[in-house]
Amino acid sequence: MTEKPARGLLLRLAGPLQSWGTHSNYMRRDTARFPTRSGVVGMLAAGLGREREAPLADLTALSMTVRVDRPGVVLSDYHTVGGGLPADEKVITVDGKRRSKAKGTLVSKRQYLSDAAFTLTLTSDNEELLHACAAALRDPHWPLFLGRRSCPPEGPVLLGTVEDPLHHLVRMPLAAKRPRNGPQPIEFYGDRPLGVLPVSSDAPDRGDGDHHSGDVTDEPMSFAPLERQYLPRPLYRRSVHLPDATYEGFGTGYLEKVQSYIDTHFAKPERNPR
Repeated sequence: MTEKPARGLLLRLAGPLQSWGTHSNYMRRDTARFPTRSGVVGMLAAGLGREREAPLADLTALSMTVRVDRPGVVLSDYHTVGGGLPADEKVITVDGKRRSKAKGTLVSKRQYLSDAAFTLTLTSDNEELLHACAAALRDPHWPLFLGRRSCPPEGPVLLGTVEDPLHHLVRMPLAAKRPRNGPQPIEFYGDRPLGVLPVSSDAPDRGDGDHHSGDVTDEPMSFAPLERQYLPRPLYRRSVHLPDATYEGFGTGYLEKVQSYIDTHFAKPERNPR
């Protein structure tokens, strides 16, 4: 008997800048090349209006698969904190004192992804949770951002709630132009094996996606300011050649194709009465 595909949400994460840290500390803030589980769970928690100390077990039970429409370019920002402030407003040290004038300016390096675009699925057997998350993404309690508060999304994040979201993940229009040098593989990242991706292509894939390619420390246990905790989890990766017709470029043409796909394949969202 064939297992019924999980129900899930389809999201689009795109904007001028994104940043998805995995090994960040105060002085150096890195970014992964794809949205992290901690970043997406944090976005859902913000939309739901949860405090930082709130439990995350229901949200971390969601399974996430990411499609890289455009990988973007990594940018590094030279960032300073504390310079030019009066003595009583300097950065506080670990012992609770203020930094001296000579050491009052801290320099940090912060990485961002520029002009990246991702399509991703969140799947679960918990219909109530999916409904709550969808409502929160449509009408968030707190603003949504792409990894950091300085990185707002360029448009609506939620594309829809669908049956068999992996089916749509490989068929949704790509926010990219057709490669000039012939077919190029599209990267998929997941927290579970990706051999289940329903792809049909004559071109060979790079790897079967069923063997994890390493670990990434982005499984959030707590967002409490003084007790943030993240655990490592397996990262699965698969490169897939998608049909040329999937590439829909940029701008309004791409957005019109996405809306046409949604109108054709997705059920209309339920609206809560005000």
